[in-house]
Amino acid sequence: MRTICSSMVVLVLAFLSGCPRVRGEQKRGLDSADLASAHAMLHQAYLDVKKGYYDPAFHGVNLDESYRRYDALLNSSESVNAAFRVIAGFLGELQDSHTFFMPPQRTRWATLDFTMSMIGDKCFVTRVRPGSDAQKKLHLGDQVLVVDALPIRRSYFENFLYLVGVLSPMRYETLVVQAPDGGLRTETVMNTVHDGKALIDPARDGNDIWDQIRAHEDAQHRDQGRTFEKGALLIWKIPGFFLDPESINLGFAKARKLKALILDLRGDSGGRSDVLKAMLSNVFDHPVIMATRVSRQGSHVEIINPVASPFMGKMIVLIDGGSASASEIFARVIQLNHRGWVIGDRSAGAAMEAHYVRESVGTDERIFYGLSVTSAKLVMTDGSSIEGNGVLPDELTRPTAADLAAGSDPVLSRAAGLVGVDLAPEAAGKLVSFQWTSP
Repeated sequence: MRTICSSMVVLVLAFLSGCPRVRGEQKRGLDSADLASAHAMLHQAYLDVKKGYYDPAFHGVNLDESYRRYDALLNSSESVNAAFRVIAGFLGELQDSHTFFMPPQRTRWATLDFTMSMIGDKCFVTRVRPGSDAQKKLHLGDQVLVVDALPIRRSYFENFLYLVGVLSPMRYETLVVQAPDGGLRTETVMNTVHDGKALIDPARDGNDIWDQIRAHEDAQHRDQGRTFEKGALLIWKIPGFFLDPESINLGFAKARKLKALILDLRGDSGGRSDVLKAMLSNVFDHPVIMATRVSRQGSHVEIINPVASPFMGKMIVLIDGGSASASEIFARVIQLNHRGWVIGDRSAGAAMEAHYVRESVGTDERIFYGLSVTSAKLVMTDGSSIEGNGVLPDELTRPTAADLAAGSDPVLSRAAGLVGVDLAPEAAGKLVSFQWTSP
């Protein structure tokens, strides 16, 4: 799971200083109980990082001084969301994609009914929920220039999504968009509002928040991947590295019967390390080094041993700005070992190893929340780190606004052509088109 990257503190402070999104919040000030809970959450985040963060020097951050500064800042919070932004800002000082705050679930929350994706240095609408207000006002291929008065930039895009989707969700978003024909317009799009119970339940022993996390992952990753055969080519679309062993075995069993494999990891935000290792073990016929794991305990070389009958045909890996963590590590290992081609767009650059910590505040009634703390840095065999850099494809291939609007997929079409299979962009787009199934 990836959320925050290097510009988190800048973005949080910008919103604290008067962004219209923040000005629209109900600001009544926190009561003494809410403020005490926020201080307790921040203090626990400080302790968890001090104890478990992979770098004892904390990337040069004076953790004690930083904690005191943010603890004082909490006292001026005028809303619960503002307090959550302060806690996130403290963790954001580390400039680490895998160290972040997961706030308690609200009793009422909002979710976007459209997806924004970075393609190169531009942001586009790439998915819209059928039947939503977004479907009436936004169209595939619209370039998103501004959201809630903030110009969209790749350098802080993931931070922005974290803020609007997790820290400060609202009932609506106001966007300035540019259509593929160049026309500009401003749209106010209503989000879907959900009602539920607060995660305050002394009888559940803290399971509520993890039920919520698993429910989100189920919605996002319930599809164990889809495969399509085109002549001697297998196209395998993998939405996340949450595949079960049976799905991995089935996918590679199909691939071994054919001559070529395209692994489509676009939009794949990563997942479990055991799935990553299992995938790599199926595409090499000899041991390879995945990476060197650097933690407080020292350095350890992660070696991947092949399965008995790996797939050894031609292979192409597709990535884009939404490919993160395990998916971009997979692509880079393939690239460094010259096992296949990597094409598409530069990946997210969010490739650390982290552990999740379940925490709570309160006594008779407990409020449950989560913290992710990076436990290791991964150094690739060429001495580089993907974190903050991403994976640059062997061939840079991106869809245009017109391609998105038409539902064409020139990236998959190009990949198929590289292995001798004729697949038109229009047909490729229909083959792996996204079906919005999450609630």
